[in-house]
Amino acid sequence: MTTDGSVRRSTGDLNGPLGVLDSATGSPTGVVLSVSDAVVAPAGPAVVAKDPAPRLAVEVTALVKRYPKSPVNAVDGLSFAVRRGEIFGLLGPNGAGKTTTVGVLTTRVLPTSGTARVAGLDVVRDAVAVRARLGVVPQRVNLDRSLTTRNNLVFHAAYHGLSRADRTARADELLDRMGLADKAKVSVDQLSGGQSQRLMIARALMHRPEVLFLDEPSTGLDPQARLFVHDRVRALREEGVTVVLTTHDMDEAAKLSDRVGIVDHGRMLTVDTPGRLVRSLPGSATLEVTVRGSDVPAVVLVAALAELPGVERVEQVGAPDPAAPDGAGGPDGDEPGGGSSGGAGGPGPDGGGARLRVYVAAEPAALVGPVVSVLAARDASVSDLSIGVPSLEDVFIHLTGRDLR
Repeated sequence: MTTDGSVRRSTGDLNGPLGVLDSATGSPTGVVLSVSDAVVAPAGPAVVAKDPAPRLAVEVTALVKRYPKSPVNAVDGLSFAVRRGEIFGLLGPNGAGKTTTVGVLTTRVLPTSGTARVAGLDVVRDAVAVRARLGVVPQRVNLDRSLTTRNNLVFHAAYHGLSRADRTARADELLDRMGLADKAKVSVDQLSGGQSQRLMIARALMHRPEVLFLDEPSTGLDPQARLFVHDRVRALREEGVTVVLTTHDMDEAAKLSDRVGIVDHGRMLTVDTPGRLVRSLPGSATLEVTVRGSDVPAVVLVAALAELPGVERVEQVGAPDPAAPDGAGGPDGDEPGGGSSGGAGGPGPDGGGARLRVYVAAEPAALVGPVVSVLAARDASVSDLSIGVPSLEDVFIHLTGRDLR
């Protein structure tokens, strides 16, 4: 008997022999016990043991990856866990280590040190078994152009060992779910970008993976296709599939993810729900102010605004668009942070100015007057002012900085 005493019937017969289950994987070990060998609990009320922690679909511990000739680690002691049945957003700037981390988790990259487990299996020691339990949807389309839409699914299922009847039924089911039933017999070259993306998701689901890795799932999609993909991803969560999402679209991450982890320089900076991360930012709301016509440096304006009671912090987020009309904060008049609440004045004779974001702890509307007064006292004309709330993008920038990578 195994150390945890796990046993089950080795056949469908309730009176048949009892087979020992492996304590790590839950799979049969091949050892068969007689009924007399089984441990029988004494009669009495059934006691249900409570799992002390949620089961983990992905577990990464002190993961390190250094490529040959690289002076630094691509992944540098990364640790995080993904619960079963959740959508987890893995976010980070270019070069932060996301791609390498996903490469390790999908068995394509060997780690230098540390451990990574997917569906309870070590990605190095049990690579073949791990690949059978995960699905991958890459950012770039990699469908087989020599096959029809349906055959792309059937061939993938055959590779994973599904029976002919199962893969045929599974292909028809997924084509219908992804809105591609009428495209089953056409060449993949005839599919639109959105249809190709949905087909790649269907292909990744053919062998019923426990964990699905999605890389930039809605890049280049029109709004209708984007919403359709988002709905399908949420449906997967309801079915118990764990989704690991990598994206640069902070709005997509905030809408889809139960939790997000932000990575930079190969290290995990934070893990939490999008809502909690936004609330953790200094200031619970923002004022976005565009000023023009002032000879006063932006750094002086930032320092003056930061002294106001109720202001948590102030940052310069850019220069005003020189082509924008008066009262417009940008080329479309809808800069991040909220809708315009009107503006006054116009560009000064020198056309200079700045866009400032003021993070406030109090009601932002109450600070509109003081902010305008402080700026007016320094000959800075307010051409646009909008009220908004911080977003996941603000959290991302706050943690990783504004420098281009």
